[in-house]
Amino acid sequence: MSPDELVWSKSTHSSGGDGGCVEVAMDGAVVCARDSKWEAGPLLSLSPAAWGGFVARTAAEV
Repeated sequence: MSPDELVWSKSTHSSGGDGGCVEVAMDGAVVCARDSKWEAGPLLSLSPAAWGGFVARTAAEV
């Protein structure tokens, strides 16, 4: 599936007027992430387990 066909979501915790945040979308069994300010830029594709680990570690650091 192309990035334009995915349904992207932003965190409800996104802040700032510059629109800078990470968007995520599911592509089958893969979690895709991208920079919301650079929609045509590269995607980070992770397994759900890897994404869960990333989120858990990030939350622990905040």
